[in-house]
Amino acid sequence: IEAKYAEIDNMYKKYQAEKVLLTDEMKNKREEEIVTKEKEVKDLQKKYFGQDGALFKKREELIKPIQDEIYNAIKEIAAEGGFAVIFDTSADATIIYSDPKYDKSDQVLQKLGYKK
Repeated sequence: IEAKYAEIDNMYKKYQAEKVLLTDEMKNKREEEIVTKEKEVKDLQKKYFGQDGALFKKREELIKPIQDEIYNAIKEIAAEGGFAVIFDTSADATIIYSDPKYDKSDQVLQKLGYKK
């Protein structure tokens, strides 16, 4: 994609350099070519890196099973310990302070099969 953007940049620079020599019709044609090329690259970028792009889908495909496994382990620990709520403090939650004795991270890791 970077190479395609570089190509567009070169097209634009060449157009700017030759602009004074071109007829209005030729200018319009070159401008349309540049705009069309930009749209194609943006569409390609969206296809691979957008919300519904291939990268997003692959990431979701690989990470979702892990997230589900962690969620189920946390759910079991909550049920076993009688906890109504378990906070995720790794994601910059708004918890100012929590007593370490309530940190269930090690328990979750053990439930997932990891040893300390």
